[in-house]
Parts: sequence; structure tokens; C-alpha cells
Amino acid sequence: MVSALAMAGCSTTTSNDMIRIDRAQGSEENIASLTAVIAANPNDPEAYNSRGSALGKAGRFSEALDDFNRAIQLNPRFYQAYANRALIYRNQGKPVEAANDYTQAIRINPSYDTAYIGRGDIYRQAGRLDEAMGDFNRAIALDTTDGRAYHRRGLIYQKLNQHNKAIDDFSSAISLSSRSPEPYNGRGISYLALGDDDNAFADFNHAIELDDSMAESWANQALVYERRGDMRRAYKSYQHALNLDRKYQPAIDGVARTRGQ
Repeated sequence: MVSALAMAGCSTTTSNDMIRIDRAQGSEENIASLTAVIAANPNDPEAYNSRGSALGKAGRFSEALDDFNRAIQLNPRFYQAYANRALIYRNQGKPVEAANDYTQAIRINPSYDTAYIGRGDIYRQAGRLDEAMGDFNRAIALDTTDGRAYHRRGLIYQKLNQHNKAIDDFSSAISLSSRSPEPYNGRGISYLALGDDDNAFADFNHAIELDDSMAESWANQALVYERRGDMRRAYKSYQHALNLDRKYQPAIDGVARTRGQ
């Protein structure tokens, strides 16, 4: 029963293409430097695109959007700026606008793998799995070196209970993005579904080594402890996950199941 409950409540969640704040790229010094470039070249779309990216990394999404709009106004065929603007829209909770921008980027450059990956993830999150699969397949057919294409396709295979295919895709993602904890968590979940707790545990532990601030990784580690009957360690890891994210439901449920056992 514990195994069934745990698997029902466990999933890979950290798969959104959300902008992560980067203090170096989004620093006031870097933005000021890019502003000086724009002052010297006020009609250069590349300059606005670069500053927009820096503003996005600083979490200044409205200003970033203005810069990408200006870049596109100066060069309507600037497909990278459309994809960058799409990412801002995603962070603002506007998936329709984001998908439209990714589509426009693809129209301009049908070989732009980044746009297929971004649009595919919007489709995946909306439950449009066939369309999402098509976009990820297209990115992979273009020989993308972006591990997200394999990771996202692996999540679809996982949802379809095709765990061997999912594991293959997560492994491909890891080979391209070895410092990213997300595909390790994804692969670990599929190992668990196949009853391979040892490999799952190794993946979850490695995800924690790469980034110990992800609640998902700690909850996944706890799940293996729970399946092994080590409720003390399970509770400790679930509690740690909950401390990192008070709204993370698998941690909330796990703490409730293992407290006092």
C-alpha cells in the first residue's frame, strides 16, 4: 500500500522553462554596460535582445519584454528574439502568447530547435501530448544538443507508462546536461516504477548532490527510504523537502505518512 500511495503522489515537477535569476548576467553593472551599447547603437536589434536577456535574468520581466519588442520591431525576422520574448511570456503566465512566439520563430527558421523545445513544453503542460511529442521529435531529428528535448520527451513516455523509453531519454538528457538534476529525478521515478529501487536511489542522491535546494529530490529520496521501511530517514527527508517548499504536496503527504513511525 505504501508503494502504491507513494508512486501515485510522486512525479517530476521541475520541468518548466522558467527563467532562473542569474546575479552575474542580471547585475546592474552588466545591464548598464548593455545600456551603453544601445546608446551608441540605438537601431541595433542585437543590443536590445542582449539587454532583454540580462533584464530577464534579473527578474525585470516588463523591461525585458520592452527590449524584445524593440528588437523585433527593428528586425521582424529576428527569430531568437521571438523565442526570448516567449520565455518572458511563460514567466508571466501567458502560455498562448508564448506558443505564438515560438511558432513565429519556427516559421522564420524551421531548424531552430530551441523554439520546438519551448513550444513542445507548453503543449505538454496543456496535455496536448501528441503535439508536444511532435515538437520534441523534431528538435531531436535536428540533432539538438539541448538535453531538454530528451528530458521533456521522457516525461511524456513516463506519463504513458512507457518507462523503458523514458529511461533511455532521461539518460540521453543526462549525457547532454550532466549538471542538471531534473533528468536524474525523472529517470529515478521511472526506475521506481519498474521496481529498481537501487538505481532510483542513486539517481535521487545524485540530484541532491547537484542541487540540494530542490524539494522534489529530497522527497524522492524519502520515497525510497519509505519503500525500504526506514521511516525515520524517510520522515527526515520528507521534512527537509517540506522546509524547502511548504506547498510541495508529495512532501506534505510523506510527512503525514511517516511522522511518528
